[in-house]
Amino acid sequence: MNTDATPLFDPIGHESVSATIVKRIEEMIVTGVLKDGTRLPSERSLAEAMQVSRPKVREALQQLEASDLIQVRHGEGSFVAPLIGTAMSPALVELYARHTTAFSNYLEFRHEQECFAASLAAERATEDDLSILRAIMEDIEQAHASGDAETSRSADVRFHSAIVDASHNSLLIHTMASIYELMQKNVFYNRKFLRAMDGSGEKLLQQHRDIAEAIFAHDPSRAAEAASAHIEFVAASFKVSVGQTKRELVSRRRRAMLEISS
Repeated sequence: MNTDATPLFDPIGHESVSATIVKRIEEMIVTGVLKDGTRLPSERSLAEAMQVSRPKVREALQQLEASDLIQVRHGEGSFVAPLIGTAMSPALVELYARHTTAFSNYLEFRHEQECFAASLAAERATEDDLSILRAIMEDIEQAHASGDAETSRSADVRFHSAIVDASHNSLLIHTMASIYELMQKNVFYNRKFLRAMDGSGEKLLQQHRDIAEAIFAHDPSRAAEAASAHIEFVAASFKVSVGQTKRELVSRRRRAMLEISS
């Protein structure tokens, strides 16, 4: 066991104990360490980690629950409440899926936010942030080598989320969390159109490498440029895919007319 590892929860003194516990957990929610749906350690574990009594922990959790920051589910534990929710209602998601202009707006938004996030990550990422990013890159490489589409999607989403986390901009972290949740649920993420201009997925892989390497090198400008190139490629792939889909539809209708007339 690594005794030098940084504990998730630190010991605290005895002054205003429950208020201090509340403040510590609030800070972890604000900074994105604790995200929507995250399960908190048990009362006993929290009390031991912070070196306080369980009644004080219970009091703090009750205050956080009263503030709608956590939800206590009897028999399950305490969880961070759904503070952000989804970026769009189901109806709006369906609307975006049907209208290419709206989807382009979605990519336009991601372009600006992810360039900003990559730039900040290159400037602010800690060694722990970089370690997380390296591990995800290993998963991306392995998924690409094995042709595992599901693992590729999951690793892709975790990659972009890790970069946003490494930006250490709490508003950006929480704002983009809902966007990446849509991607994680396979909304606005389609390997077919992403490979419209790159059947092997090699370009996508290299783009992820470029972004990661720029962040590892602490080069904000290069990181932003690499992120920009990636989103622009996604947008171009989507445009090519939409064009191909329309042509295939016209061809099928033309063939159907010929069969009817023959």
